[in-house]
Amino acid sequence: MQLSNEEEDYNLSLSKFESMLKTNKVLFFDSEEFEEIILHYLDMGKASLAKKALKLALEQHPKSTGLKLVQVEMLVYDDKLDTAEKLLNELFAIEPNNEEIYIQKASIYSKRDDHEKAVEFLKTALEYTDDFADVYNLMGMEYLFMDSLELAKESFIKCLEEDFEDQAALYNVVYCFEFLDQNEQAIEYLAKYIEQNPYSEIAWHQTGRLHYGLKQYDEALRAFDYATLIDDEFLGAFMEKAKSLERLKRYDDAIEAYNRTIELEDPTSYALLRIGKCHEKLGNKALALKFFNKTVHEDPLLDKGWIAITDFYVRQKNFQKALFYVNKALNIDNQNRLYWKRYATINREMNFYEEAEFGYRKAVEFGDAALDTWLYWVDILQFLGEFDTAIETLLQATEFFPESYEIEYRLAGLYFMLHEDTKGKFHVANGLRLDFDNHHILEDLFPVIWTRKIVQNAIHKHRK
Repeated sequence: MQLSNEEEDYNLSLSKFESMLKTNKVLFFDSEEFEEIILHYLDMGKASLAKKALKLALEQHPKSTGLKLVQVEMLVYDDKLDTAEKLLNELFAIEPNNEEIYIQKASIYSKRDDHEKAVEFLKTALEYTDDFADVYNLMGMEYLFMDSLELAKESFIKCLEEDFEDQAALYNVVYCFEFLDQNEQAIEYLAKYIEQNPYSEIAWHQTGRLHYGLKQYDEALRAFDYATLIDDEFLGAFMEKAKSLERLKRYDDAIEAYNRTIELEDPTSYALLRIGKCHEKLGNKALALKFFNKTVHEDPLLDKGWIAITDFYVRQKNFQKALFYVNKALNIDNQNRLYWKRYATINREMNFYEEAEFGYRKAVEFGDAALDTWLYWVDILQFLGEFDTAIETLLQATEFFPESYEIEYRLAGLYFMLHEDTKGKFHVANGLRLDFDNHHILEDLFPVIWTRKIVQNAIHKHRK
């Protein structure tokens, strides 16, 4: 690929400057060359070289406004805001119509967290600038800092009207639409954008993301297809395409798309995990397990990989192996309520009741509010003979489920077991009131008390 004359001149200037630093010879550069050199080093994060270049530049061009504005930029970069502002005031007295002075003023006030004042300066810069896109983009960022998302969105849209190729502004527009929960309006905006710029892979990709978020998977897939046709190395678009295909239950096609992401970049644990899930859906159990194992080999700290293997073995009813792998996941994240519930369920299946009780207790402790979790926990406490603890747990559960017949029948049975008949009668009446048809719960869980006259009388009375 041939370089343009401007690029060749730019590279020559850089080489010439770096050669000068090595030989300690002082060579002459015009002020614009110096500006490009300094900004290049700033962009590269080489602040010390940028400062050397600026020092030489100001020695050769002490009256250059452009270089002094670069000096201001560096002072702002170093948080020397008062010094930068003083220099800007001097430049303003010389060139009051220079838009860069107002842009740098805005930068100073932005760093001081006075974003409203920064916007005022940027509005003034619009009166003098030829580069409207840059100023609108900066205004959009200030509005984002102020959480004024509507105004930010308007600014980024104006930026794109001036410069259709500004990808950062395009991303920011979509971000604003999403934050404002205006996904459908965002799709409409991107459709108009695509009419004018049909080969924008970013616009197609963002359109796909928005459709995916609205569960419009066919439309999402179409958008991702266009993005990958325009750029056949667009990793993110292939990944999103694979996810859409998976949602559409096109598992073979999803595997192909996930494999494309692996071709484009080193295998990611996420792609390997999803390939395993797709194979499992297709009934390819051996391949599914192979990819789950690859997932944890690629990233041993990915708890979702260990959980995928756990669930695989649970479905095979191989609870011993499932227990081994769920423990791997818990070693990584021991505050995950879903993992603790799996741990409890697996132990229950293996008749390890004390471990199962511990697992359900931890699941609730970490936020599991599902009714079945409470009920399994209580049933195990009852099996272990921990009647008092079971009652305490059920009473705690009534705070979340005040009208649960499952809880009421269990409370009734436990109180009868403890010969607290008054409380037992109260809760059996509640259970019968809430759901008479399921009173067999008492017989299933408490066969010892089922035949008692007090229980049968309560049922008979309610039946009448």
